[in-house]
Amino acid sequence: MSIVAGVDFGTLSVRVSLVDSERGLLESATAEYPLHRQRSDPEYATQSHDDHMRALVEAMRAALAKAGLPGSRVESIALDTTGSSVIPVGKGLQPLGEYYLWCDHRAKGEAAEITQAARREGLEVINWCGGIYSSEWGFSKLLHWLRHNPSRRAELVSAFEHCDMVAATLCGLSDARKVKRSVCAMGHKWLWNPALGGLPPQEFLTTVDPLLAGVREKLDGQYATSDQIAGRLSPEWAQKLGLKPGIPIPVGAFDAHWDAIGAGCQTDDIVNVIGTSTCIIGITESPNLVPGVCGVVHGSVHPQRTGIEAGLSAVGDAFSAIALRAQTDVNTLGRGLDQYRAGQTGLLRMSWDNGDRTVLVNPNLRGVTLGWNLQSSARDELFAAIEGTAFHTRVILDRMLEHGVNMKRVINAGGIPQKNSVLNQVYANVLGRPVLVPGANVVGLGAAIFAFLAVGTFTTVEEAQARICPPHKIYMPEAESQEVYAQLYPLFRTLYFALGQPESSSLSHVLPELMRVAEMASKDTVSAKAG
Repeated sequence: MSIVAGVDFGTLSVRVSLVDSERGLLESATAEYPLHRQRSDPEYATQSHDDHMRALVEAMRAALAKAGLPGSRVESIALDTTGSSVIPVGKGLQPLGEYYLWCDHRAKGEAAEITQAARREGLEVINWCGGIYSSEWGFSKLLHWLRHNPSRRAELVSAFEHCDMVAATLCGLSDARKVKRSVCAMGHKWLWNPALGGLPPQEFLTTVDPLLAGVREKLDGQYATSDQIAGRLSPEWAQKLGLKPGIPIPVGAFDAHWDAIGAGCQTDDIVNVIGTSTCIIGITESPNLVPGVCGVVHGSVHPQRTGIEAGLSAVGDAFSAIALRAQTDVNTLGRGLDQYRAGQTGLLRMSWDNGDRTVLVNPNLRGVTLGWNLQSSARDELFAAIEGTAFHTRVILDRMLEHGVNMKRVINAGGIPQKNSVLNQVYANVLGRPVLVPGANVVGLGAAIFAFLAVGTFTTVEEAQARICPPHKIYMPEAESQEVYAQLYPLFRTLYFALGQPESSSLSHVLPELMRVAEMASKDTVSAKAG
């Protein structure tokens, strides 16, 4: 028997789960940290490294207290985080600013330049991340930082994903060259591919912008899967956390990838990790390159398998925004949705409130709701939004199937499916296949599995899953609802590509133009106030 700590850094809070190899979850605790937004710039989203570490200490101490457990009993700690959340660092791994959070889209111009250069230069690795580089990813954010922080460029030593930065901090590392980098993070978000020479050539990066000169060397180092050790807990952080020093910390990964493992994902399974956004995670035996996905990376989810990632940029966030506009919360607004029938609202909603992550990879989009009448309510829109996210998920899964990705099971995991049976049933009806949902909360369980591997409690991911993953509840498709969605899905798909794919139709310019006008108006307002 052994006890480990699985840590999950989400968008607004960190959860620490104490897990026993025999008894499963003992206790968990959460602590929040602020998300910094700017109303004048909806693309802006940052967080503080110090806030993250403070919250980790708070949550760890609380979990230990709730469990009545001395910290000396914890044998390992493993950490997953949001991604791609990027921080530039100087000497001693000191942050040179805040994290560009995963949902920060200020670098959309830089992302477009990287995509154009990759296509122009014939950079093969771009095909391994769907053919389009995203504003959510590492190089675009680092280039944006370099362009907008000229006074601090000379201080830049390196840049790190959150999962690698927090592990390095806990290990007491101060030399960027000694930090192990997650294959999960670097493969999906930084164009790293060992079969193609690792990171893109420096010549290519300099072609994108001379400001990237020397960046490849700054990002160089050891890249590792999560069955390897990043380091050991330093005495300083052991004291802060209430744990014993020297316990192993495995190489980290992104929250959705480890959530998929905690949800019981096996080879040829697809997991919809549904929270503020949705990450769609799959494990395959061999790579299948799929246009528009967020990467195909060996070792990113399972150390011995190929991981594939896709997703939606706003799901829970969109639900919350609908409720906020109605001056209520999602739980209150959602009461009675179990009585709704497929398609009854007459609304069709595009889930682009924070742009499109997959398959269009287009940040210049915003949510669209069609079909309003004078009696349409906020609750109607919430149901249509649930249907819309299910339709969008089907678009993504259809794209994967078209390009040879096998799908044995579809699992809904993350924070929302545990609390929203309506969503799970709608997904089963729209996808036309059973949807499995873990019977208990699995947030942090994937991290715990890798912590167990770090101390040798289990020898394989599969052995650990068999022992500690909860059984699934199954939502079966309903024939009557399937018939309705079979009529609505072609309409959604038509609108999806007509409105969202650049130059696909005479309508594709509408949403980007609305955004441009709003951005100009906001700048004019700020200038007027400053004057």
